Amino acid sequence: MRVSAYILVADPAFLRASVRAYYDRVDEIVLSYDATSTSWTGTPLPVAECLRIIDALDVEGKCRHLPGSYARVREHPLDCDTYQRQEALDAASHDTDWVLQLDTDEVMLDPGAFFGALERADATGASGLDYPSRWLYSNVGDDLFLESSTRFWRARASYPGPMAVRAGTRLSLARQADVPLHRVDFRPWNTDPAHPHTAPVHAVIAPSAGIAHYSWVRDDETMQRKFRWSGHAEAYSKPEVYRRWAGRQRRPLLTALGTPARRDDWFRLSHISEPREEA
Repeated sequence: MRVSAYILVADPAFLRASVRAYYDRVDEIVLSYDATSTSWTGTPLPVAECLRIIDALDVEGKCRHLPGSYARVREHPLDCDTYQRQEALDAASHDTDWVLQLDTDEVMLDPGAFFGALERADATGASGLDYPSRWLYSNVGDDLFLESSTRFWRARASYPGPMAVRAGTRLSLARQADVPLHRVDFRPWNTDPAHPHTAPVHAVIAPSAGIAHYSWVRDDETMQRKFRWSGHAEAYSKPEVYRRWAGRQRRPLLTALGTPARRDDWFRLSHISEPREEA
């Protein structure tokens, strides 16, 4: 089974840890980025910084550059997202069986478990691997994070789209694809509120084997820049989104303790081995 990957080159925060987790297990990584270092919403992106990080870790020459024109500011950002991903996926589909589509702030906590699940997905004839992410909102200290959870502090899964798809897959929106999925969760039943309770679960893993999604783990300035360049910029630009995020940053313990009293928006404090950057 041959595996390649594509990444959208835009965010340096957890880039090194994300790519290093699977670098030794893939044959090629397609690097997709706007040639003018401009985001889908027209804001500048630190593409050069990201490429320096990638060049330093690409010791086997696996990365292939695919610059393009993706700052189509008259289009909806999510349409631009889908368009760029599809071009990257098409490029990465040459002479391979599966293509990884992790974002660069997503880190495999257990690559062996992930690729074991991918092998089972391949054996069962699925066309996509739905593998659970753990959404992290704040670094409280050392390896302690504020994490999205169930109402009573259990791990919950999130699925922004299949983390791997068969070569040649057509995407429907961003990473999502209307294909048969091999679905992995943290319990034998669905734990993602965005999916129906009856959503099938084909395999179960421990939360420690999931994907850590560091999407909201940023300092204030970086978070506000990310709000502006994201495909969800329209929703993130609402003042209450920033206020809620800032409030959780200031009061992570109270945010977790108050979880059972809220109707939704639940959090817990979790120990997760944070990616360590080399000196």
